[in-house]
Amino acid sequence: MALSDFKIPGKQLVRDVVAGLVMSIITVPGSIASGVMAGVNPIFGLYSTIIGTTVGALFTSSVIMNVDTTGATALAAGDVLAGKPARMHLEYLVVLVILIGLFQLFFGLLKLGSLTDFISNAVMTGFITGIAVQAIIGQVGDLTGYYSDAANKIVRVFDTAVHFREIELATLGIGLLTMAIIIGLERTRFARYAYIASLVVATIAVPLLGLDSVALVGDVTEIPQSLPQFHVPDLSLVVGLIIPAFAIAIIGLVQSAGVSGSIPNPSGEYPDASGDFRGQGIANTVTGFFGGLPVGGSLSGTALLRAIGGRTRWANIFTGLFSLVIVLLFANLIEALPLSAIAGLIVIVGISIVNLPRIQNAWHTGRAPTAIMFITFIGTLLMPIHYAVFLGVFLHILLYVFQSAEAVRVEQIVILEDGRYAEAAPPEQIPDDGIIILQPIGSLFFAGAAKFEDQLPAVGQAKRAVVILRLRDRDEVGSTFLRIVERYTRSLQASGNKLILAGINDRVQEQLAETDLLELIGAENVFLSGPRFGAAVEQALAAAEEWLVQGQGNRE
Repeated sequence: MALSDFKIPGKQLVRDVVAGLVMSIITVPGSIASGVMAGVNPIFGLYSTIIGTTVGALFTSSVIMNVDTTGATALAAGDVLAGKPARMHLEYLVVLVILIGLFQLFFGLLKLGSLTDFISNAVMTGFITGIAVQAIIGQVGDLTGYYSDAANKIVRVFDTAVHFREIELATLGIGLLTMAIIIGLERTRFARYAYIASLVVATIAVPLLGLDSVALVGDVTEIPQSLPQFHVPDLSLVVGLIIPAFAIAIIGLVQSAGVSGSIPNPSGEYPDASGDFRGQGIANTVTGFFGGLPVGGSLSGTALLRAIGGRTRWANIFTGLFSLVIVLLFANLIEALPLSAIAGLIVIVGISIVNLPRIQNAWHTGRAPTAIMFITFIGTLLMPIHYAVFLGVFLHILLYVFQSAEAVRVEQIVILEDGRYAEAAPPEQIPDDGIIILQPIGSLFFAGAAKFEDQLPAVGQAKRAVVILRLRDRDEVGSTFLRIVERYTRSLQASGNKLILAGINDRVQEQLAETDLLELIGAENVFLSGPRFGAAVEQALAAAEEWLVQGQGNRE
């Protein structure tokens, strides 16, 4: 962040003020819905916009990133609070969100912007799709007026279908009306106002039609008409919330990485992902002290803000400030919102989150990504969301190790008549009095090293043969690989053969020395890589040929 980010021409400042006003009107219904999704007082969702969006605008590397509560972070927070006494929700939320912020700030300070690369597209697709379905089925009670006693959300859907006669028709009607208005307006030039317009119509329709059976926000909770209050965290809750806080921090960072990597700053340069991590960390830490839901970079919110004219940090700052004005002046109107209307809005949001092209991409990539996507999706539905994230990441790591091992192969380098090099399949067995040059392709760690060993030519009964193993561009090798090289060296030497290593760097040489493998192979049989490509192999060939000539002379 630079001071120049806040020095803007008067005309653009006016555009940012207007963009902030429009964005706050659009965002408030979504913030309320986030509170409902999390199973807490909707005011906590509004506090996320008031505090989180404003603070995030000050500190992110991205100039225009909209930092706000999202469906994923709200549902994840709701999962953590599930089963906790309602009177304790605020205490848990304060500690949870502060921890999320501290984790994100820590990642940012360590410049771990690449951390999100460890979560594959298949994992995120399954997770996001699961989140969308969770959001939809979680609204069945508010949408129909029938609240099932079943413990699982999925079972509640079936239980509601079985007890369809107990559905409150007026409640369902308001929910369907809200959905119809959103769908209709989204097909027009007034699409950006669809959410607020649907809630206004639904709110007016309830008293106008005398639908007293329709539950309102004010019937279940009170919206305080006041500034957010500062809360001291209960440190006794920290230990139990560390793991879910870490998972939700990752969720928020993955979402923000989509913004950092797709929407450039006004200068034309893309923002630093680690800088955005730090900005979100500060935003969540401050939001936590004021009882808000966790926030993260919102790709849809950022795109919408740009679409309505926002171009600088002031657009998000004004969004937060105008949201505060709405809470202070119109809290009574928020309490008049029908719960089924909010439920209908969330259902539409959930449907919009389902990204069919992304699902198809994972589906057509292969069986393994499809399986990971499906397992993560099911895990998101059946277990706490933060555990589903860890499950997906664990499966991705397993897939990476498996694919890395499968990709390992050993190529033989052959010298053509014109002196050029070519690749060929290695022989099954080493020839007598010959030289073969081998080069491993792929990862040589863990299972990859074992795959490499399986493809090495057998020593058999070979005599006076030289195997040159080219290891150029290997910054480091694992202990498994070193043990394999040791076994192969001993096998070669037992039959009077030789192993030569070519193209290794200083670090690999240190590893050889530290494990006594350098002494076994012989320092004279190890050639370091140099600036000229192929020089180490030429030196190794010359040494091999000299050794063979000396051996031939000894036999004569």
